[in-house]
Amino acid sequence: MNFKTLDLNLLRVFDEVMAERSLTKAAHNLALTQPAVSNALRRLRETVGDDLMRRSTVKGQGQGLEPTPRALALWPHVREALAQLQMSLAPDRFESATADNTFVLAMADATAAEIVPGLLAITEAEAPGVSLRVVPLSTRDPRGLLEREEADLALGYFPAVLADITAKLQAGGTANFDHARLYDGEYVCVMRRGHPLAKKGKGEEGLHLDAFCAARHLLVSFSGRPYGFTDEALASLGRKRRIVLTVNQFFTAGRVVLQSDVLTVLPRHFVRVADSAGELVIKRLPFDVPVVHVDALWHRSTQQSSAHQWLRSAVERSAHGVFG
Repeated sequence: MNFKTLDLNLLRVFDEVMAERSLTKAAHNLALTQPAVSNALRRLRETVGDDLMRRSTVKGQGQGLEPTPRALALWPHVREALAQLQMSLAPDRFESATADNTFVLAMADATAAEIVPGLLAITEAEAPGVSLRVVPLSTRDPRGLLEREEADLALGYFPAVLADITAKLQAGGTANFDHARLYDGEYVCVMRRGHPLAKKGKGEEGLHLDAFCAARHLLVSFSGRPYGFTDEALASLGRKRRIVLTVNQFFTAGRVVLQSDVLTVLPRHFVRVADSAGELVIKRLPFDVPVVHVDALWHRSTQQSSAHQWLRSAVERSAHGVFG
């Protein structure tokens, strides 16, 4: 491929087609005709020597476009380059006092309970015209959400994602995402004050492994998968527990535990938020689990955006105000 003769407009078309997976939608967004988009995609195919897109049938949605592995590998670099070029030619000037942006943040309810109150206070003081939307985090790998621009930031515990990013960088590759540590958390066993195990031992001690495994458990799982890091820790010891209920919100877990004899495992910081009446009892887990690192994760295409820089700063300041 001769880069000197490459028409950069082809890359804009490619980016839009990849984002929409539809020639019709891409044409509408670019204010072009569909034949013009098809022609641009054909020219780019000839330039890179790859089909880039293939027709596919999506169940319940009819015909769609499926990117080739080459297209998937190429797209993040194209998107980041276009974003950097746009910011260089027409730099955004985020003036917080007059801005009217809407930011979308994906996080679990336990994270939101800690971060959002301070974030709202910062927003009202610095950027009163800005709106915030918090959407549920239903995965431990939110990179798809960020890549599809369905969220500006994802906040949560993403150990596999961060390990993958680190591995790519150590191998000399590039990472399409960046992150910042917000705070470290600890998970504890939680039960109602009248639970038979609540009076065992002094304070947070006295919960034995046999009793923990024999009890009935509630699991918080964003994906609905009835297996979590607690179960992984137990499996390493050759043990397992009985999960009788799986929910996708920490608040729901707290309410159920208050009215039943199930145990659950919650972030320590969340218990003080959820237990306003002091009816929940905390016990240390009778086995070791990793420290939970809560991070903000974002796509690198937004790295230089002044609006996103303000958002990331506001989120970090809110977190440090609670945990700093």
